[in-house]
Amino acid sequence: MSVKSSLAQHCRALADCRMCGHESNVVPIVSSATSPKVMLVGQAPGQVEAAGGKPFAGRAGKTLFRWFERIGIDEATARRRIYIAAITRCYPGPHPAGRGDRVPSPAEQASCAVWLDAELRIIRPKLLIPVGRLAIERFLPKLPLDQLIGRAHQVSHAGGTSLAIPLPHPSGASSWIHQDDHPALLERALDLIGRELAVNGVRGDRAKRGAA
Repeated sequence: MSVKSSLAQHCRALADCRMCGHESNVVPIVSSATSPKVMLVGQAPGQVEAAGGKPFAGRAGKTLFRWFERIGIDEATARRRIYIAAITRCYPGPHPAGRGDRVPSPAEQASCAVWLDAELRIIRPKLLIPVGRLAIERFLPKLPLDQLIGRAHQVSHAGGTSLAIPLPHPSGASSWIHQDDHPALLERALDLIGRELAVNGVRGDRAKRGAA
């Protein structure tokens, strides 16, 4: 079976998943990419994603796709060519303290891990982009982000090996991006991702930093 057929079958099964017992209106968010060579792994959908059924559709997504535009890939192309996964696929609900979203529980993360492992086996991505600490720690050691972001890492997973280039979470709630030399680390990470996207045919070689 081709990657496209296997992924379509997988996505149909994922859309029907109710393992975590969320309320009936909370359903998994599924990527629209069909024959990707690259995977992006986020943390969990937010309230905007839950309402619209599309990953990274809220404020964090707007920031993420602005980053991608700076390296020559528009949002529509990114959604078509990059498979957007997450550590958990359903909106976990608001944080008990009232600010932001609840972090998915260890049980929810464990239940959802089978979907991510299956995607890694189907796609066998050349490039893996973990976004945010929860996703980064799924593939990389538990180290300060400034020791991980801005670098490329060879990682092993259920589908084999990939080049992983992590990004900080683009949420406005994260202050990491604005501290110390972190903006430079973000720029370095984006440069690395841009080169790898070109190598893997996700964007044209004509794309340069700052070009739309």
